[in-house]
Amino acid sequence: MKKLNSLDDLARFSQHSQDLNALKNSNEAAILVSVDPVCIAKGAEAIKDALVAALADAGLGNIAVYEVTHIGNPEKEGPDILVYPRETHYVRLVKADVPEIVNAIKTDTVVTRLELPLPVVKDEELHDPEPKEVRVILESIGKLNPLAIEDSIANGAYGSLAKVLGEMQPDEVIETVLASKLRGRGGAGFPTGLKWKFVRQAPGDEKYLVCNADEGDPGAFMNRKVLEGDPHAVIEGMAIAAYATGARQAYVYCRAEYPIAVNTMNLAIDQARRLGLLGENILGTDFSFDLEVRMGAGAFVCGEETALLASIEGGRGEPRVRPPFPAQKGLWDKPTNINNVETYANVPKIIGRGVDWYSSMGTEKSKGTKTFALAGDAANTGLIEVPFGITLREIIYDIGGGIRGGKKYKAVQTGGPMGGCLPEKYLDLPVDYETLGQAGSIMGSGGMVVMDEDTCMVDIARFFMEFTQDESCGKCIPCRVGTRRILETLQRICKGEGKPEDIPLLKELCEETKQDSLCGLGQGAAGPVISTMEHFMAEYEAHIYDKKCPAKVCRDLIEFSISDNCTGCTSCARYCPTNAITGERKEKHVIDSSICIRCGICHNVCKFDAIVIE
Repeated sequence: MKKLNSLDDLARFSQHSQDLNALKNSNEAAILVSVDPVCIAKGAEAIKDALVAALADAGLGNIAVYEVTHIGNPEKEGPDILVYPRETHYVRLVKADVPEIVNAIKTDTVVTRLELPLPVVKDEELHDPEPKEVRVILESIGKLNPLAIEDSIANGAYGSLAKVLGEMQPDEVIETVLASKLRGRGGAGFPTGLKWKFVRQAPGDEKYLVCNADEGDPGAFMNRKVLEGDPHAVIEGMAIAAYATGARQAYVYCRAEYPIAVNTMNLAIDQARRLGLLGENILGTDFSFDLEVRMGAGAFVCGEETALLASIEGGRGEPRVRPPFPAQKGLWDKPTNINNVETYANVPKIIGRGVDWYSSMGTEKSKGTKTFALAGDAANTGLIEVPFGITLREIIYDIGGGIRGGKKYKAVQTGGPMGGCLPEKYLDLPVDYETLGQAGSIMGSGGMVVMDEDTCMVDIARFFMEFTQDESCGKCIPCRVGTRRILETLQRICKGEGKPEDIPLLKELCEETKQDSLCGLGQGAAGPVISTMEHFMAEYEAHIYDKKCPAKVCRDLIEFSISDNCTGCTSCARYCPTNAITGERKEKHVIDSSICIRCGICHNVCKFDAIVIE
């Protein structure tokens, strides 16, 4: 692949990439040769030259041979080629295979010993968009090959970067982003353009850019999907941000639990660098910028920006007191801009399509769209993208298909483990930063967990507090000790050991932890407890005063028995892990409550609704 040395070179390469894309829907004969570095090391260039010569000798000189950055798996399958119009994938080639391949093209046959069909991957996480979805960030995912930069460029990638470099000054870029009212999608919703402006105006020539891809919320995978499905949107957005802020070096901080995302990003960065879209004097201008991926060990606290910076620097992932903020003193004490994956991916769209287009979506204070990972008891789970201002009811019922199994809605938690749980009266609430905050929840990075009538809200509060307490870095006492005491109190209540004084104690602990913790993790850790106590206090009181779990979830507060519906099929007895169920075949069985561990397996396997939970 030749390096693109000018804006005109990019325009020509874009047209070339569109021509390659058109091959997929035409009957034109052509051959694509992978020039991935691994393929080149295995002899891809010699194979390409041999193909051109052999086609000419066979009277097939009209068949074009194109270089592409990626086809299959270069380590296992390279050198490999793709032959159109059959779209035949030949792998592990050597120069001696060329005559046989050319003869097969001439006779319209296939060399079966060399063929390996490209896999067809069905995406279970991203379904066809529902009518009320508006896809901006997700619009290209699943429609292009994220491993081949030609596909992205044919789809418009790096066109906004070219526009910025050719037509705009850094301050103009910042003003454009400010005018769009793009807000950070990492959770806080801070105006993106304003953050960029702070970094640009900060003293000093050495500045950094960071992409926060440390997506740690349980059930959330929006950022991972973008990194895996459209990596060049993130790279281009970061390049535009670097041009605007004056940064020359950037880091994508991604958790090691996302190996596909890490590998895809590394490949995309390498391809962009080889084409001259990263590195020195990008597209023949005086703008230089590069980036690399840094992997985190999976600490949830590293989603907090100062803890993230400490991790990149090689230190322990702990937050620090602010101010100074990263925009003034960030990575290695230099001005640093931090945005998350979705924020950067929005930028090329705004530059390319204009502020008016972007501002036409959303509400007055929350413009554009937001991706959510819809999880839990919704009938249709997965990734969605909706304009700000849509209601929770529309998301859960019109897009999510309602509650699975026809059950009743109970609550939805937005904002991840630090978000609030909102009951039915909030279903018509418009989804934006301010409105969710006023209702006692947060936007967060985009987790949205739907809960049905069988959910115990006390147990939900315990579950999320267990997560945040475990993920606390322990640096500050209010978080380290406060979350532990809150968790211990919730555990006692769920075991039937709660006392009336636990309710005011929980409220006091939550308030102290929220007010006095150093970073957002501790300040938000009590969110699920506060919201469940506000909206579902009756469940707390039932656990404490009646020693009952209304949802029949907390094991220490329920009993299992067998009703007269029992047919004696023995399924429950066969699956019981403690042999607590006895009885003869075709006769009613009984449960010995002294050894029953209340695991619920008997209830799950019984086909006759004979297991009673009280």
